[in-house]
Amino acid sequence: MEQERQLGDVTFMTVAEVATIMRVSKMTVYRLVHSGELPAVRVGRSFRVPQDAVDAYLRQSYMGTA
Repeated sequence: MEQERQLGDVTFMTVAEVATIMRVSKMTVYRLVHSGELPAVRVGRSFRVPQDAVDAYLRQSYMGTA
């Protein structure tokens, strides 16, 4: 069974960084966050997305199209 990571070990990404990796617009990332498809943490007026969540979303989306 995989051990849960400590919150301090989580790598967070900005919306712009996620958009670059996914090759989509920042607005698309915001839509994914607001719809709940991509988990994020709100920090002030901005969002931070865990890198693991981005990896999981892309893996799920890729496998779902096959």
